[in-house]
Amino acid sequence: MRRHCSWIASACALAAALVAGTAAGQDPRLTRLPPEAQAPVGALVDSARAAGLPAEPLVQRALEGATKQAPGDLIVAAVQRLAADLGRARDALGLRAGAPPAVLTKLRRARRQPVTMPLAVLTDLVASGVPMDSAAAAVLTLAARAGDADLVEFRRAVERDIALGAPPGTAAAAAAADAAAAAAVQVNARARGQRPGRP
Repeated sequence: MRRHCSWIASACALAAALVAGTAAGQDPRLTRLPPEAQAPVGALVDSARAAGLPAEPLVQRALEGATKQAPGDLIVAAVQRLAADLGRARDALGLRAGAPPAVLTKLRRARRQPVTMPLAVLTDLVASGVPMDSAAAAVLTLAARAGDADLVEFRRAVERDIALGAPPGTAAAAAAADAAAAAAVQVNARARGQRPGRP
């Protein structure tokens, strides 16, 4: 009976270690946190990434707490507050431009990377006189395929065309079409380069 209980206790300890290791294994730096904070902070970091929020500030906040030898529950609470602040800031940036919540939701679904740059471009387009519907359509078209540098170049192209006299909505649509075509060419070139046996 003792042997059986000992085996169960060992199995439970191993399972707990595996769960903790999986949570902390997402970012090896999280192993520097108190053991009771590793899994909750790992879950918060994963949730932030899934929501399109930058995760690095959350990791840094947790590590700062660990450096100061803060208790695990205080570290988790600080990371939770920062994650909430990042979410509110991102939404406020889009809402300040007049983007309805549906546009923000679509943008988060369309883009694997953080949505900070697309929201900044959307805000700049609206400030340049591009109607919200046109600006949102253009940014949503590019968000899934274009990187941050491509979005910056798209914004510059729109601003350049507006300065040359093009109506803002037309400038946004034309620049979005050009940027989408360029992104498609890059994707096709990468796909061809990855095929075996191709020159």
